[in-house]
Amino acid sequence: MRVMVVWCPDWSVVAGLAETGQPPRTPAAVLSANIVEVCNAPARAEGVRRGHRRRDAQSRCPELALLPANPDLDARAFEPVLAAVEELRPGVAALRPGLLAVRAPGSWFGSEANAAATVCQVLVESGVWDVRLGIADDLFTAEQAARSAEAQGWRVVPPGGSGAFLRGLPVHVLEGDGPQGREAVSLFHRLGLRTLGELAALPGEAVEHRLGAYGASVWRRARGADPALFAARTPPPELDAEVVFEPPLDSVEAVTFSVRTTAERFLAQLARHQLVATGVRVEAEADGEVCSARTWLHPRHFSARDLVDRVHWQLQSGVPGAGVRSRREAGVVRAPIERVRFLPEVCEPAAAHGEALWGSASDDLVERGVARVQGMVGFEAVRRPVLQGGRGPAARQALVPWGERAVGLRPVDRPWPGRVPGPAPVRVFAQQPVAEVVDDAGRPVVVSDRGAVTGEPRRFRFGGDAVEPSLPWHPVTAWAGPWPVDEAWWTDGATGPTSRFQVVGADGRAWLLVCAPGGWSVEAGYD
Repeated sequence: MRVMVVWCPDWSVVAGLAETGQPPRTPAAVLSANIVEVCNAPARAEGVRRGHRRRDAQSRCPELALLPANPDLDARAFEPVLAAVEELRPGVAALRPGLLAVRAPGSWFGSEANAAATVCQVLVESGVWDVRLGIADDLFTAEQAARSAEAQGWRVVPPGGSGAFLRGLPVHVLEGDGPQGREAVSLFHRLGLRTLGELAALPGEAVEHRLGAYGASVWRRARGADPALFAARTPPPELDAEVVFEPPLDSVEAVTFSVRTTAERFLAQLARHQLVATGVRVEAEADGEVCSARTWLHPRHFSARDLVDRVHWQLQSGVPGAGVRSRREAGVVRAPIERVRFLPEVCEPAAAHGEALWGSASDDLVERGVARVQGMVGFEAVRRPVLQGGRGPAARQALVPWGERAVGLRPVDRPWPGRVPGPAPVRVFAQQPVAEVVDDAGRPVVVSDRGAVTGEPRRFRFGGDAVEPSLPWHPVTAWAGPWPVDEAWWTDGATGPTSRFQVVGADGRAWLLVCAPGGWSVEAGYD
């Protein structure tokens, strides 16, 4: 099997410039943690290199356009390239954004060079100006052939010629393997190995003994005998569903009533592929343009009734671009709706959402009751609590609209140094009552800059509307802490170093107290 590799250099920069609307020849670099990950040819001409810090890159090229790393954008922008090649030769494998592999379609186009020219022409006509192709017996050699080709060009390694082609390449081509590859290249340089040919001349057992399984793989690739295969993707089925209104409808209620059959058909064709939708994009068109579009997420999966409700909320909401002139004109869209389209954004196997032995789905009556309340008070007004990562009990809470999937939450499985251990408190105060804590001599207890407590807490009191006004002093029968934290100290709204204490009063009730630069307060209670 011969392999064709299509390489689009500096793809992250290409996708970022296209997303921001800047000219493709603008010197640009993609940064991650203020380190240059990718830079394009105009930036390299000014001396910018991968691994440079932000200041170093800007000092070499003051007009450098800085782009944030966005792997999702890179993958989305590369999808049209995959689709274009897939039209010519099914079985495309996306190795990473900017790099794909496919079986070389030589016989269909007369020769491998003609096939490469055809693929190159199709991609250039679709707007991908810098594209390079390589064809060889194995994946690694084909990739190196593509990297050695010129822009809008190709290089064909003859059958059986992989070893001769790779022999003169420098070992730094292995840096594309990531940290492991860069470490191996550094070792090869220290050993005096400069080319892949010198590496291939070494005994394979010695390389494997020194670098393990990765060393054996590198040695085989250097000899042009890499058996690595690629998994070709299967073109995804067309799962979109839409309904066209003739004549267009100018009433939200009419549109909502008319999309029910389409919603059922949309879910039925997902079911035929044993899929359910947990994320659906709803688009409405008016005057030939999309006038309303939103992606909806579901904590379980969508039913036809859920989709109809989302269409109703989307068209009737008063947010900009949702198609409603004002709250007082709810039910009348800005322009007659010509088309409503359902697009599956997130699909999951239906087996993963099947009910367990004793049932796992929520009560339908509760779901419908909450949906009616949302229809009366608004979608965002009905929320449910969700656990997220954080150090304090208030930071670990998040409120998500009912029926919406929780996104953008802080991960729970992180260490979160300074987090108060369990059990979790019963009450968390939105307005924290002011408290006082003193030692045996009646002196206020504070925490020093080094995290040391100036005295042992013996009495405390607090008051406020959240608990009871003017509570008396309580003896401390037990206490634990402190748990010091200094969160977001680099922001203007930072409160400074704070420490949390757990204290138990003589009445048996436990409290979570916070000692901040401004004094003590009660954050939560363990009633």
